[in-house]
Amino acid sequence: MNRSTAAVLLSTTLALTVAGCGKSADGKTAPGAGRPPVAVDTTKAAPQDLEQSVEVVGTLTARSEVEVKSEYSGTVAEVYVTQWVRVKAGTPLARLDTREADAGVAGARAAALQAEVGAQRAARELDRTVKLKEAGLATQQGLDEAKTASEAAKAGVASAKAQLAMTEARLSKAVLRAPIDGVVAARNVNVGDYVENMGSPAPMFRIVDNRVLELTASVPSARMSELKVGQPFAFTSDAYPGKEMSGRVSFINPAADESSRTVKVKAEILNADESLKAGLFVKGRIVTGKRTGVLVVPRSALVSWDTATRVAGVFVVEGGVAKRVAVETGASAGEGVEIVKGLAGGQEVVTRGGFSLLDGDRVKSAQGA
Repeated sequence: MNRSTAAVLLSTTLALTVAGCGKSADGKTAPGAGRPPVAVDTTKAAPQDLEQSVEVVGTLTARSEVEVKSEYSGTVAEVYVTQWVRVKAGTPLARLDTREADAGVAGARAAALQAEVGAQRAARELDRTVKLKEAGLATQQGLDEAKTASEAAKAGVASAKAQLAMTEARLSKAVLRAPIDGVVAARNVNVGDYVENMGSPAPMFRIVDNRVLELTASVPSARMSELKVGQPFAFTSDAYPGKEMSGRVSFINPAADESSRTVKVKAEILNADESLKAGLFVKGRIVTGKRTGVLVVPRSALVSWDTATRVAGVFVVEGGVAKRVAVETGASAGEGVEIVKGLAGGQEVVTRGGFSLLDGDRVKSAQGA
């Protein structure tokens, strides 16, 4: 072999070595060259039905919940209920000491009786004066005075009866009753405690009716046009993992909050078995519509997603090589995201392992590994 032939062979060997190290003919690194295949999960982008929804979060509250305070100042004489017992509207909860009030009622009744006796006496005197006047034995002035005395006595009776009714009504408030059906969620008094007329720092009782719960959430005003009263509301709670529950939209605030540009929406949840409790945190969605034949990929396929501009990136797999493409997203529901532009039905997209990929990387299926 002459020197010329040896030089050609050496050059060829070097070129093949360089190419094998990931260098192209122009000396640049070939995309994905030199990296081992990356294990990924994939799925095919395919048309399917897409549920349109607005996602919300919040805390459940009882539609009916009351705090019971006293309208009567006094010492607690009896407590009839304990915590966590069920009560009906009107059920006695506690009674205050009414000995002073009882005496006040007795005095008011005596005053009313005395006023009635005086009114009867004045009426008889007026009748007698009228007869004397007819017989010419009484003056007109005497008759006028008798009429005035009778009218004053009648007014005294009315005043005494009003005072008696007020005293009796005040006495009736010494017995505190449940204003609604529900469960006694809190009892803050015991026999011997002194309570003041609406002045106690804490309510004596708190009664909660969990049979109807509500969720109040804020929705961006830009999506307000999608909402309607009566729309389904689906939600989950950590208290019941994996279980989806439902309600409906019951109220939409007609005015948006000026500072946050959001609209308050209230959802109603029927809870006849009372398995859900007020105070639970829930995540849910208000279902605003449904579309068919929408190109959808899993949310996990998006390696970057600017929800404001609706631009995202996904990796498609062609011939065992990953290629990053930009896509335009549309609506989303649960784990599905609509692809408006950038993908075609049937294209294979990476759903797991995409964050470690580079454009041009070779890939292998992790499902079959």
